[in-house]
Amino acid sequence: MTRTIGKIIDLPELRDKERVFADRAYAGRILAGMLKEYQNTSALIMAVPAGGVPVALSMAQQLNLAVSVAVVSKITLPWNTEVGYGAVAFDGTVRLNDQLVSRIGLTREQIDEGINHTRQKVQRRMERFSRKLPLPPLKDRSVFLVDDGLASGFTMLTGVEAMKKAGVASLNIAVPTAHQESLQRVSGQADVIYCANIRSGFFFAVADAYKRWTDVSEEELFAMIDAVES
Repeated sequence: MTRTIGKIIDLPELRDKERVFADRAYAGRILAGMLKEYQNTSALIMAVPAGGVPVALSMAQQLNLAVSVAVVSKITLPWNTEVGYGAVAFDGTVRLNDQLVSRIGLTREQIDEGINHTRQKVQRRMERFSRKLPLPPLKDRSVFLVDDGLASGFTMLTGVEAMKKAGVASLNIAVPTAHQESLQRVSGQADVIYCANIRSGFFFAVADAYKRWTDVSEEELFAMIDAVES
């Protein structure tokens, strides 16, 4: 049974628990159960690749909703591609984590190089995804932005900003798992946030919510999309 606190809807029985989802597809089915009121409506599910795609495809199947991809990619440090200091969205929106940038002492040249590299990556991904899941008109649509989890929430905030620029009528976020502080950080930017598994504490990793967790390659993403289409 869901619980609503402000703009955030969760499953209290999953609060602060780990390994609650078998995999991303299973997590998508759990989220679909939380969104039953939107079944067979004109709502649009927008997946943030890579990890958000299997979650979103599962949700779309369960709810009989249209699905597409909102390409958003983090801008990573030159010496550590796991750490991001900003993000670029499909429409060119750029957000920088100014506090982190100033703390680690990146030069303007390094920042510009990171932004340009990430823009190229986003453009390449958009071109590939558009052949399978063309970006539909977003203006005046009710949209659910979906990822496999929120750690800092910074990438999601960049996607939210891009969606708002596109003129969506209602912008909601749906994620299987998230850190409590990250949810609070993004809650002011969305109409409603659905999160099955909210966790707190100093240490947080999205992967800890899943029993089976691997990185998702682009080829795996397209194989998933092809399987759904067939």
